[in-house]
Amino acid sequence: MREQLERRAFLLLLAAVTIAFGFILEPFWGAIFWACAVAVIFAPLQALLMRKLGDKPNTVALLTLMICMTIVVIPVIFLSVAFVQEGVQFYQRLNSGEIDPKQILTQLRDAFPLFDRALIELGIDTEGLRERIASAALEVSRFLARETFTIGQSTFSFLISLALMMYLAFFLLRDGSKLVQLMIRALPLGDEREQALFQKFAEVTRATVKGNLVVAVVQGALGGFIFWILDIPGPLLWGVVMAFLSLIPAVGAAIIWFPVGLYLYATGDWISATVLMAYGAVVIGLADNVLRPILVGRDTKLPDYVVLFSTIGGIALFGINGFVIGPLVAALFMATWQIFMTEFNAD
Repeated sequence: MREQLERRAFLLLLAAVTIAFGFILEPFWGAIFWACAVAVIFAPLQALLMRKLGDKPNTVALLTLMICMTIVVIPVIFLSVAFVQEGVQFYQRLNSGEIDPKQILTQLRDAFPLFDRALIELGIDTEGLRERIASAALEVSRFLARETFTIGQSTFSFLISLALMMYLAFFLLRDGSKLVQLMIRALPLGDEREQALFQKFAEVTRATVKGNLVVAVVQGALGGFIFWILDIPGPLLWGVVMAFLSLIPAVGAAIIWFPVGLYLYATGDWISATVLMAYGAVVIGLADNVLRPILVGRDTKLPDYVVLFSTIGGIALFGINGFVIGPLVAALFMATWQIFMTEFNAD
């Protein structure tokens, strides 16, 4: 009886200190998550270097981390600096009234009167709708500009998080296999199940991050390029925004280039508008429709609709980190239920 009481008390203590430790680490969850992602994504490179250089875990982990910084972190930092500069300029133009969302909507209404008449025939108050859309567009524009401005002001916090992420990633690269084995020993789920779940975690994280980032970079670069060719202001700013939005499957970058194409039609620039619409539908859209199923859906072994809903839900709950966390949770959900059906619900 006493032994059972002690066991329950210890398990209660274990749960309490684990939850407390989780709360302590809560401010660093983003850095911890991306450190784990870096370790998982660059694990094949680390294994290759280990075969080439021999059993030198510190050297191999440091070299892997330096390669990661060279091909990922440093370009992102330079891109972020340029993005913030264009974002600040956009914010200033918005505040000065040089950019007026209400005027843009008026131009769109005048250019597409048939759409306005169709709304009236449906009994929709177009004036009130226009005011609400203008107000919403203004708020979204100001929010985007403020967030860009805030990124520039929180550089120190970003650098601290980046340093913590890279610091932890070094130890995860060096000791990752040992930590996985330790977790397998500690978790009371059964070694085979834990191996399967850890394998699924690695597969989905690697496929989702690499796949979505490749699609985002390609769509952002293509979008920024056509904006630059057509002399649309802020091509780098809108290219980066399109890259972020492309993390949302199906719609993504079209949230930016399609309204810009309509605006170009409304202002009479028919050639630029037609080029942008055709380029967006064929070139940018093709990058999403072709690359995403190949790089994300195939490797995660998730249906396209599950990838779509889990990505949007993940971003809604966890912010930018959700584009990985959402599909990861979905994949673990399906893997866990597959184990349950195989082991506990067999005929």
